[in-house]
This record gives sequence, structure tokens and C-alpha cells, in this order.
Amino acid sequence: MIYLELILGFLKVGCFAFGGAYGAIPLIRDVVLSYGWLNEESLTYLIAVSESTPGPIMVNLATFVGSSQAGFLGAVVATVAVVLPSFFVILILMAVLKNALKNAYVKAVLQGLKPSIIGIILAMGIYLIWKNCFPAGSGIDPKSLIITILLAAAMLGYKKIFRKQLSPILLIVYSSCMGMIVYGL
Repeated sequence: MIYLELILGFLKVGCFAFGGAYGAIPLIRDVVLSYGWLNEESLTYLIAVSESTPGPIMVNLATFVGSSQAGFLGAVVATVAVVLPSFFVILILMAVLKNALKNAYVKAVLQGLKPSIIGIILAMGIYLIWKNCFPAGSGIDPKSLIITILLAAAMLGYKKIFRKQLSPILLIVYSSCMGMIVYGL
């Protein structure tokens, strides 16, 4: 039964996750919480770990959830289920891509999806910041708030000084170091 639930849950994620992994996080959250596979706090930690480890976040999340629910086979089932829809979509798109991109309706759909994806990613980012810095029932988490502010300042300051984006890898390293310093003390 758990294998069927993993297949159905992660096929849903794989089929309807537009905009990459960050756009998929709200959908993953809904699926994982609705099946009761993780609680809100565990999912937030898992998102952070998935972002810090190599590989796509969606695949990392699916693999971990599948593993935690049904061992190695569960990890394989969840990972295949989340990747399968994209695999078939890419195969189909490659077959019709040349003609489809010339179609005005296809162009209109793609243009309409861009702001939607940006909105989903922005909303999820704000949600994660809020849940991390202001945990339910416990007021402000000053340590999380300090790390968030310092990371935002580092990113914006770097862009202002060097006129280019700070590498996401460096942001991950900075946040890991700050987490060890702030939470280790």
C-alpha cells in the first residue's frame, strides 16, 4: 500500500511541478503533509538538506521521503515516480519542439507561466523564511532571524560591491558556517 501511495503522491508532484524544484516545493509540501509522511518541521529541515546536497531538490526530497517510509525500495519508487513525468514530457517536447515554439498559443502559455512560477517561488520563499524565523507559538527565533538577515545582506552587498551575483555555493557555505556558529554556541 505504501508503494502505491508513494507512486501516486510523487507522480502528482512530477506531473504538476512547473518552474523547477522551487516551484515544486509547495506541491511536495501538500503531498507529504497530506499523506502524513513528514511533519512541517521535518519537511523544512529536509528542504534545507536537499538544497545543500548535490542533485535536484525534487529528486532528493522524493528519495528521502521514500526511504523514510519504505526503505531502499521506497526510495527507488518515489524517485522514479517524481522523475518519470518529466522524462516523458521532454521526449514528447523534443519531438514537436520546432513546430510548437512557432505556435502563438504555445508562446502565450509559456509567457503566462513565467510570472506564475515566479510568484510561486517567491511565495514559498517568504513562507519558509516566516516559518523559520517566527515558529508557531514560540515568537521570534532570533538565531534564525540573524542568519537570514546576514545572508540577505551578504547577497545584496556582494552584488552592490562586485556587480555580480554571489554564487549559490558560497551562500550555502556561508549559511552552514553561520548555522554552526550561531546554533553551536
